[in-house]
Amino acid sequence: MGAGTASPCAASGPPLPTAGPGALRYGVAVPSYRVTLAVGALAPGTAPDAVLPEAARLVGELTVVEAKDVQLLRGVPCVVVRYEAPTDEIAEAVAEHTVDGFARVASVRSSAVTRRDGGRWTPVV
Repeated sequence: MGAGTASPCAASGPPLPTAGPGALRYGVAVPSYRVTLAVGALAPGTAPDAVLPEAARLVGELTVVEAKDVQLLRGVPCVVVRYEAPTDEIAEAVAEHTVDGFARVASVRSSAVTRRDGGRWTPVV
C-alpha cells in the first residue's frame, strides 16, 4: 500500500482490544486491523463530515467495522478504520477496496495497514 511513500499515518495509536464480534462470525477470534488513510483534497461537492462515514462504509462492504476515527498525525488529517479479518491477505484486500472507493470522495496521499499484535500495531507488509 502507499507505493513506497512514507506515511504520516503510520504512527501507532492507543491500545485497542483484539477480541470482538469476529469470534462469532469466524468461529474463532480473529485479529484486528487498521487502514489509515492520509486525506488529501476533497472531491468537489464532498462535505468534510462525509469522509469518515464513507471510509467506514467501504470497509463495511467486506467485513465488520470495529471502530472509526479521524486523527491529525504530523499535521496531516487521517481517517482510521479498525476492522477484523482472518488473514493479512484479506486485510490488505479490504484496505485496497477502501482506498480505491475512497478516491471518489477525496484523494489519498498515502495509506497504511496495521495488525493488532498484543499491545502493538504492526505494519502489514
